Amino acid sequence: MALKKRGQFLPFCPPCTGEEEVREVSDAIRSGWLSMGPRVAKFEEEFAKYSGVKHAVAVNSCTAGLHMSYVALGLKQGDEVITTPMTFAATVNTILHAGARPVLVDVEPEQKCIDPEKIKEAITDKTKAIVPVHFAGAPCDMKAIMQIAQDHNLQVIEDAAHSVGGTYDGKVKMGGLGNLTSFSFYATKNMTTGEGGMVTTNDDALAARLRLLRLHGMNRDAWKRYTSSGNWYYEIVEPGFKVNMTDINAALGLVQLRKLDNFCKERVRVVNKYQELLKGLPLRLPKDKTGKVWHIYPIELLRGDRAKVIDALKEYNIGTSVFFIPIHHHPAYKMLGYKKGDFRVADEYFERTLALPLYPHLKDEDVEYVAAAVKEVCSNL
Repeated sequence: MALKKRGQFLPFCPPCTGEEEVREVSDAIRSGWLSMGPRVAKFEEEFAKYSGVKHAVAVNSCTAGLHMSYVALGLKQGDEVITTPMTFAATVNTILHAGARPVLVDVEPEQKCIDPEKIKEAITDKTKAIVPVHFAGAPCDMKAIMQIAQDHNLQVIEDAAHSVGGTYDGKVKMGGLGNLTSFSFYATKNMTTGEGGMVTTNDDALAARLRLLRLHGMNRDAWKRYTSSGNWYYEIVEPGFKVNMTDINAALGLVQLRKLDNFCKERVRVVNKYQELLKGLPLRLPKDKTGKVWHIYPIELLRGDRAKVIDALKEYNIGTSVFFIPIHHHPAYKMLGYKKGDFRVADEYFERTLALPLYPHLKDEDVEYVAAAVKEVCSNL
């Protein structure tokens, strides 16, 4: 018996917000602080405490956080930064914007995180940093990566856009092993501020540099200038950026952070149900890992055309996505000298993967519907 099509489209990953967020944002608007102010400061404090780090610097995107991180560490023309092709454009765009050259290496087959052995092979006398990308919420092998960095005197900037709420070993929160870690709070992430990001570090000097860079290189906190204890005078001590977070975004973040652990727990519920219902199909299901926070649920097709599967699921009113079109497949990065097929694991994975809906408020009956649709589609491959 054919599966009956649902009447309403099931989105891939809508944000999970409620009345608490509405109240907090409303309070922020009524307070008169619309840009960076006391709520940003409070959000930074609470995020640092949650992550077990000394400093958290709020910015308007993970992209801005990565860019500032590279600038703060002094990357310059001619420097090389090793990262993975299995990532979003922001990871390499910001390396290029900082004047350095991205050097891509393949991912390991289990979690599709950067392969430490490939990192070793790519190091030259121009290498200055490593950017591990914690793909799909799974932590990279940071023990091996930090050892490589120590052996070769390299900086480590973690791209944790997928990994807010995760840990390295089930105990240590994500955000404190590398020199700097950049998180995303985009609308589809495990917690959201609408648009926004956070950079964490245990280095006092780096934190001070980031705070300077995020607001034009101004040597005073801008919002404090407009309080009763403020002072009108400031100096621009270096050409910075305009990438600060607003109090409206931070208001969302304060509520979402308090919900984050429960969000992660609910994602596990959805994943466990998928794992149970999709067994036995011509698919390779994603594997768990200690510390993983399940940002996405990607499945690999063992046969059939991925584009046709996506279209077929759309006919069932189910949204899906693909993570990621590898960096070297995009025309903008031809100048890096890579071509399709250069990274076997990443290339093969991309050709056969798609991600199913995954979010905390996804109902069990919706998961069952998605699984039934996948089963129906697979029967016709």
